[in-house]
Amino acid sequence: MEILQDLALSKVVGFDWDKGNLNKNRLKHNVEQAECEEVFFNKPIIILNDTQHSSTEEKRYKIIGVSTNGRKIALAITTRNNKIRVIMARDQSKKERELFEREKIA
Repeated sequence: MEILQDLALSKVVGFDWDKGNLNKNRLKHNVEQAECEEVFFNKPIIILNDTQHSSTEEKRYKIIGVSTNGRKIALAITTRNNKIRVIMARDQSKKERELFEREKIA
């Protein structure tokens, strides 16, 4: 996976939440909507191309970052109509934590 410098986040105007993704991550992984959004406002943030889950119609990204309270979170996202749509949110895996710590120091 390639670490991206940006995802054109400057063009993002908000988040895309609906009944399909609003409660899914809280129920499956105990990650709140607010925590997902906080990851984008806390540094550092690592943005990776998720070529395995991308398609020609929709590009996906893996986001590795922290919530305001310091929870290390991994997100799978896409962008739709200049909004971030969270597809999955969970605690970082060991491999993701190691990558996050390496990049945080660099």
